[in-house]
Amino acid sequence: MMQREITCIGCPMGCNLIVQIENGEVVNVSGNSCKIGIDHAKKECTNPTRIVTTTFPVLNGIYPRVAVKTAEAIPKYKIEECMKALKDVAVTAPISRGDILFRNIVQTGINIVATQSVAKK
Repeated sequence: MMQREITCIGCPMGCNLIVQIENGEVVNVSGNSCKIGIDHAKKECTNPTRIVTTTFPVLNGIYPRVAVKTAEAIPKYKIEECMKALKDVAVTAPISRGDILFRNIVQTGINIVATQSVAKK
């Protein structure tokens, strides 16, 4: 049996969790103050995902860059591939918050969206 220690980020408590894993499955979680800790531990130890944030250069905008993020969390193992795919992306103003600026990043079905608006110069 394998054991991992992780910090729960499911709520503001930040509980220190001890997760026991057997045959790739979570069999026990301790240290949690609420059910969120159990759910977080199971997801983090079997299928970790993350929201990816970065910026894109903006052509003809009042700001030189626009903040962007994945619309949903992507598998953690795809983050490096995602960043490589976005490395040379530039966009043109105007941009509205929520605009889809890149579709289906690394075949995840998840889009990259603007988190701010940038008006045209």
